[in-house]
Order: sequence, then structure tokens, then C-alpha cells
Amino acid sequence: MTEAAVKQPGSAAPAEPKIPVTYTAVYSVFFWIGLFSFGGGLMPWIQREIVIKRGWMRDEDFLPGVAMAQILPGVNSTNMAVYVGRHLLGVSGAAAAIIGILTGPFVIMLVAAYSYKAILGVPALHAAMAGVAAAAIGMLLRMGVLAVGTTGKGVLPIVVMISVFLAIGVMKWPLVPVVLVAVPLSVLIAWPWGRKSGGDVDA
Repeated sequence: MTEAAVKQPGSAAPAEPKIPVTYTAVYSVFFWIGLFSFGGGLMPWIQREIVIKRGWMRDEDFLPGVAMAQILPGVNSTNMAVYVGRHLLGVSGAAAAIIGILTGPFVIMLVAAYSYKAILGVPALHAAMAGVAAAAIGMLLRMGVLAVGTTGKGVLPIVVMISVFLAIGVMKWPLVPVVLVAVPLSVLIAWPWGRKSGGDVDA
């Protein structure tokens, strides 16, 4: 039984996973995510594979991991792989997820190191990378809107999200001061909602 399948007091039992959770399945999912990812933007893809397609986690369990992966040191996608793997199958699940997401890029980087100059000479490469970046931005925006919708707190999360975007993306304020203000404010907004929901937090 996975941690995600344990019923917490005051919460409804999660739906049965659409695909069984095994070490092989966890490794395979993160292997393909790592193999076909370009330039980041993996959070929406991980969410689609883990939450929507396979039903291994709920958004309520997944989205806190996104926040942790963004705040903690290291690459966001690898942080998220550890979080998801640990949630599903414990420490060994985290190991399977992190090895899976790093296997493909490791091999690709070895190949790219030997063919770097030839790759840069491909005329369509820059246009392709720009298209991938645009798609990643769109996926991140979708996940952000979804995250705001799951809080059930009306317009306040939207105000926080827009404020952070304006502060960092438009006004170019330093990231650390903005985070130090936005995080406590977000916690204060979400706290009453979390208590009303029965404290549904995995041990």
C-alpha cells in the first residue's frame, strides 16, 4: 500500500490509481519525462503523468510538492521527482524516480558533448528551442491557474500570484525578498482553508 492510499482522518478516500504503482512504473515515467524534456518546465508534465493520467496522487498532495521543489536548493524537476517517489513508495521510490529522471539527460549530455559544434550549426535548432520554451510557459501558466483554483479561497490567491509575477517578472525585484513576503502571506491565506479541510496532510 502506498502512502497516497492511506486514508487520513476527516478526508475522503482517494480514488483507486488508474495504473498500479510499482518501482518499474515510477522509473519508467520519470525516465521518459527526463528523456524528452528540453530547458525545464517539467512540473506540468509531471503533474499530467502522475495526477491526471495515472491517478497516483491528488492535486492536494501534488501541489505542496511543487512549492517545496521551487523553494529548496537544487533543480526543481529533480526535487519534484524525489518528492513524488517518496510519497508513492518511500525512500526507495524516491531513488527510483531520481535515477529515472537523470538517466536520459545523462546519456544525451554525453552524446551532445561530442557533437556540440554540429548541433549548433543546425538552422532550425534555435526556432525549435523557442517553440519548446513557449509551450513550457503555457503549461506553467495552466498549472498556476489550477493551483489557485484548488485553494478554494476566492480572489486572494489570484492577487498573490499576480503580485509575485509583477514584482519579479515586470519590476525585476530580487527573488529572495519577494519570496520572504509572499510565502508567509500565502500561508496565512491558506491556513483557515487547510484547517477546515480536516488537516489532510501526509505523515
